[in-house]
Amino acid sequence: MVGEEHRRHSVEHVDFCIVVTSTRVYRGEKQDRLTPLVKSLVEGSGHRLVSSIVVPNDPAMINEAVGQAVERCDVVLVTGGTGPSPRDVSVDVVASMADRELPGFGEIFRLVTYQRHGPVAWLSRASAYVVDWKLVVVVPGSEDAVKLALEELLLPEVGHVVGELRRRPG
Repeated sequence: MVGEEHRRHSVEHVDFCIVVTSTRVYRGEKQDRLTPLVKSLVEGSGHRLVSSIVVPNDPAMINEAVGQAVERCDVVLVTGGTGPSPRDVSVDVVASMADRELPGFGEIFRLVTYQRHGPVAWLSRASAYVVDWKLVVVVPGSEDAVKLALEELLLPEVGHVVGELRRRPG
C-alpha cells in the first residue's frame, strides 16, 4: 500500500490543543461551539484534547497561546483568523512562529471547500505549519470548516505526521 513505509513511525495517541481566536467569544458575546466539537471528534478517534483557550484577534495573545500550546501538545488547532480582513491575523502570527509550512494542507482544504461551497473557498488562508517540531494548523472558525479539517485531513494522518515530527534531528 502506498505510504506504508512512511507510516511505520506513526504514533497511536496524539495530544491536541485548540486555540479559538474570536473576539466575540472572548468577550462572552458568542458561545464557543468549537471546543466541544473538537473534543468529540478528537476523542472519538482515540486521541486526547489536552487544553482549549479562547483569545481575541490580537497578535500578541495568539502568539502567547500558540507558544504555550506547542509546549503541551503534539497538534495545535487554531480556529479563526484565516480570512482576508485586517482583523484576520492568526495565519500571519503562526507563520511568523513557524519553522516550516506544510502547504498541501491548505491546498486540499480549499479544494474540498470549493467542491462543497464554491468559489468562496479561495478566501480562506487555512494552513499547516511546523512550530518547534509540533504541528500547528490554522483553519476558519466555522463548525463546518473545523469538522472538514479534522475528519477529512487531520485525523486520518495525524499519527503519521506526529511520528515524523518526533524524528527531529538531535
